[in-house]
Amino acid sequence: MIYGQVLKEILMEYEKKRDRARRAQSLKRAKVYRKIPRIKAIDEEIWQAGLSMSKAMVVSPENYEKNLNEIKNKIEKLNMEKAYLLTENNIPLDYLDIEYECEVCKDEGYLEDGTQCNCLKQALIMRAYRMSNIENILSRENFQTFDINVFPDEPFGGEDMTPRENMKIISGICVDFINNFDDKNDENLLFYGSTGLGKTFMCNCIAKSLLDMNKIVVYQTAFTILDIIEKRRFGKDADRFEDFEYDILFDADLLIIDDLGTELSNAFTNAEIFNIVNTRLLNGTKTIISTNLTPKEISETYTDRVFSRILEKFIPLKFYGPDIRYYRWEAR
Repeated sequence: MIYGQVLKEILMEYEKKRDRARRAQSLKRAKVYRKIPRIKAIDEEIWQAGLSMSKAMVVSPENYEKNLNEIKNKIEKLNMEKAYLLTENNIPLDYLDIEYECEVCKDEGYLEDGTQCNCLKQALIMRAYRMSNIENILSRENFQTFDINVFPDEPFGGEDMTPRENMKIISGICVDFINNFDDKNDENLLFYGSTGLGKTFMCNCIAKSLLDMNKIVVYQTAFTILDIIEKRRFGKDADRFEDFEYDILFDADLLIIDDLGTELSNAFTNAEIFNIVNTRLLNGTKTIISTNLTPKEISETYTDRVFSRILEKFIPLKFYGPDIRYYRWEAR
């Protein structure tokens, strides 16, 4: 699974963090040893005492408790002498400690009970933000900034509901989609309608919410997805991480395919779109498709197999109304 690949990469970064912290500690220790040689001797004595604790249990188990107490007292005295020497030389008592970026998990990523530390969860989220291709706009377009009032509340084009009433229903369905995301309910969403009606904004709202739930979300246009596929299949760019980019299309918790219909449509692209969508449906991973095409236009553009699969497993949500970008400007 792609999650495992991402986790492995992050844990390798954690290992590098620990190595850097140990190197920094070694440099500081060497500096202190040069200035106060007695501290080096103390550290060696403490190390030998710790070794004696292990030997005591094997060599003389009947006197283990007595020996253990003696060794502990010796270590305590040595630590007191060390603390005195550090203080006398105006060196902080924690100067020789390893400085981890996360003191909670010591840059391991996991707590003692085996659960993920919050720092690891955040690292996964941030990696997902970068992979989702929408990192820079999530702070601007999310449910906290979503304003239903930008959609007009007057009848439009013979539709049963006003654009605002329609968006209230759509946003409610999207919130339910997020809340029930972990359920095996085969829910996928199809956003369709012309440009400037809020489809991309709603995709961003969903992506932001799921990324904050530590989900892996990939947001790409249909054109970019096919470019990734072609580069991997035909080796157009050997320097790209083709397998990673390709695999994540199938394995991400959520794949958002934006602008379906803008890519070149032929037998190859139709087959690839079907392969991605169908594989994700079979695997139980969820997909959102956003398109300017109507269902009729989708059926005319793609094969019946693709079209029927989309309608069968996707909830179609129609966006309509005037272009809210102009509507919002005129309302100022």
